[in-house]
Amino acid sequence: MDSWEWNKIAGAVLGTLMFVLVIKFATEAVFEHATPAKPGYAVEVPVEQASTTPAAAPVAEAIPDWGTVLPKADAAAGKEISTRCEQCHDLSKGGPNKIGPNLWGVVGRARATHPGFEYSSAMAASHNPWTFDELFQFLKSPGSYVPGTKMSFAGLRSEQDRINLLAYLRTQSDNPVPIPAPKK
Repeated sequence: MDSWEWNKIAGAVLGTLMFVLVIKFATEAVFEHATPAKPGYAVEVPVEQASTTPAAAPVAEAIPDWGTVLPKADAAAGKEISTRCEQCHDLSKGGPNKIGPNLWGVVGRARATHPGFEYSSAMAASHNPWTFDELFQFLKSPGSYVPGTKMSFAGLRSEQDRINLLAYLRTQSDNPVPIPAPKK
């Protein structure tokens, strides 16, 4: 290529850059916006004061009396809640493992023992059975209850949602775990 060709290429590049700058300046002039006099909303952030008293430990949530709450629980509402679980788990008898293991018969089953599923080492560290108490605490915050679990679900904060879900999961078994006697 001769110098005439290079001059045409350089002119095209410079012309394009100048065109883009002119458009930018023109749009800024046409669509000029004024800064508001005051913000649309103010976010109040509480200031934490240093305390000389030691911080109180968080209060542990009380475990429900299963003999009292399970008979009153709404298993139909629990079935609705279980749709969140079904994103990663199958609930049908003999169903496949998904991202998580099949949950048929999970209430009363030993932890991390469903065949054909590879559990995290944190979950497999214990084979205690999934009791109502264990599941109730686990479903509140799986990552806090079993640190290191592969389960990324944030948890169910509502106590009643967890009770209803456990009432439903209890029915998903060939031999449902009996409801414990009420505490006195």
